[in-house]
Amino acid sequence: MINRLTGTIQPYPWGSTTSIPEFLGTEPTGGPQAELWLGTHPQGPSRLNDDQGLAEFLAAAPERRIGAEPVARFGPRLPYLMKVLAAARPLSLQAHPSREQAEHGFAREDAAGIARDAPNRTYRDDWPKPEALCALAPVQALCGFREPELTYAMFERLEVPAALELVAPLADGGPEALAEVFGRLLRLPEDRRGVIDDVVSSALDRQGRRLDEFGATAVEVATHYPGDPGVLAALLMNRVSYGPYQAIFLPAGNLHAYLSGTGVEIMANSDNVLRGGLTGKYIDVDELIKLLDFTPGMPGLVPIDEPSPGVFHYRTPAPEFGLWRLEPDGATLPLPAPGTGRVLLAAAGTIMVSAAGADLTLSRGQAAFVPAEIDDAELSGAGVAFVGGPGLSGH
Repeated sequence: MINRLTGTIQPYPWGSTTSIPEFLGTEPTGGPQAELWLGTHPQGPSRLNDDQGLAEFLAAAPERRIGAEPVARFGPRLPYLMKVLAAARPLSLQAHPSREQAEHGFAREDAAGIARDAPNRTYRDDWPKPEALCALAPVQALCGFREPELTYAMFERLEVPAALELVAPLADGGPEALAEVFGRLLRLPEDRRGVIDDVVSSALDRQGRRLDEFGATAVEVATHYPGDPGVLAALLMNRVSYGPYQAIFLPAGNLHAYLSGTGVEIMANSDNVLRGGLTGKYIDVDELIKLLDFTPGMPGLVPIDEPSPGVFHYRTPAPEFGLWRLEPDGATLPLPAPGTGRVLLAAAGTIMVSAAGADLTLSRGQAAFVPAEIDDAELSGAGVAFVGGPGLSGH
């Protein structure tokens, strides 16, 4: 049976007050609504038909409902979490661990007696958290590190001697220089943080000469996080802009921060986040630097295949999740990833999912869960839908 799925809204302070209500067709609450979670994560579990937890439904028959292959690979749990993300202001600078790093970090903090819900806990589970964000509206993000020599030249143009001294190793280039400067900026003592305001003031002074992306990032981030060393750290990163139905993939060790925009996000079912600034939450600079990939380079967009007309597959390497976009346009399309448990989300228009003689109609913002045992589900209607499922080979 295909079940209607109701998600959980997370009111993080960086969230938009209007984007998710508009997507769901509900009245704004006046407060931020940052993320809509569709999955089984204990911090935001979804419900089926408003009367049963998705996690409990899956636990009753994991292989039939999640799928034999994902259960054999990941155990009797949904390996992915699907979200709608709506950012009105920058998120924290953050990165996520690999599976090995997560397992070791989780075991270490357990052995140290740090409660799993403690504010100073870094590893809240033993899973990695690779993720992808597909834009529904234009997205601005910081992602990975810019070539160090280019960053040094940008700091030179600001003509702030104290800042140029801090980033001096970048002139010689290389990942080692990036790691050194990144740590230096995040550990900036209180009595030297006036340099942050100097950098922002210099960028503002150049507005009459067309503020470039480098200066725009300094001003934008500092507006929301004045005096935060993460403002300077953010200036080491690439700024990425992309539009509707394009996506970026963020592997383990990639430093990133969404600045603004709305999109469908899918990730491994984890809450392991290591932060490096632009937040009031716990920051462990040493641990973050240990897992970061400081190789410079501009990330590319996720390649999109069209295995059949109207079915678009976002080609990401994570085995925990896969993402598809379906545009039936009056045709009938088979639902991808048969034999696995899938989340179906209507993103535009009205769609109908059908299987075994039963139909379920979804309008924009509505979702459903399609169990693995239903391998003949089809989608029709006039709209756009996203399908999230395990990313195992063959799907």
